[in-house]
Amino acid sequence: MTSVSPSVEVERKAPFWKRLGRVPWTWRITIAYLTVMLFVPIAAMFLKAATEPPSRFWAIATSDIALATYNVTFVTAIFAALLNGVFGTLIAWVLVRYDFPFKRLIDATVDLPFALPTSVAGLTLATVYSDNGWLGSLLAPLGIKVSFTRTGVAVAMIFISLPFIVRTVQPVLQEMEHEIEEAAWCLGASQWQTFWKVILPPLFPTILTGVALGFSRAVGEYGSTVIISSNTPFQDLIAPVLIFQRLEQYDYSGATVIGIVLLSISLVLLLAINFLQGWARRYDSR
Repeated sequence: MTSVSPSVEVERKAPFWKRLGRVPWTWRITIAYLTVMLFVPIAAMFLKAATEPPSRFWAIATSDIALATYNVTFVTAIFAALLNGVFGTLIAWVLVRYDFPFKRLIDATVDLPFALPTSVAGLTLATVYSDNGWLGSLLAPLGIKVSFTRTGVAVAMIFISLPFIVRTVQPVLQEMEHEIEEAAWCLGASQWQTFWKVILPPLFPTILTGVALGFSRAVGEYGSTVIISSNTPFQDLIAPVLIFQRLEQYDYSGATVIGIVLLSISLVLLLAINFLQGWARRYDSR
């Protein structure tokens, strides 16, 4: 049997408020901040949604228009996050491994979606990709319409979530040792084999982290998507806009129900991504 020291035994028998008084101030501040900024708002949202009867809650959450907005929001956000996972990693690779003119300017430009107001970003994208815009005029003869369609929603989500992948992957690439790649080349591995077998495995959990951050940002985006899309139900209407429309109709409990569903689906998907991250780390450590 393992013996317990007297000090630990005394600590266990001490009243709760005395043990709470020994908690470091950093812990107290952290718990208080999370409670005010995260736990209380989420609890209030659940309590507001609970005012609806279960049948009414289910009817709102599974209505045809709500299901259509879930499809547009989550499928498009996943597509944008995965696409940025590929090209964001490529951009981070170029910024880390190569020196070229105006490198610092391009590196700083990657953070532009962070600083740019989302409404301004939506207005800019809608103008550039309109039928008369710089890029839209080139796509229009091909029968491709971007602005005021679901494709425009995808473009807006890609634009605002790209920096998350680049800035997540970039520091890890900077810390990776070039000697490992050179050793693989000396052993006869091609550049593709070196990337697939040596570079990607330790980088994969970081890419997943960036994808998760980009996905979360894309799901919650409102300002840019509401401008570049036509907000037509069953076409390009996203869930955040549906929530706002219900608020305009003073249907606060209905808007909260849609928000609860949005939160729950996002949480499930993020937990799945975290599971993949943990699996990738365990696989890499073998």
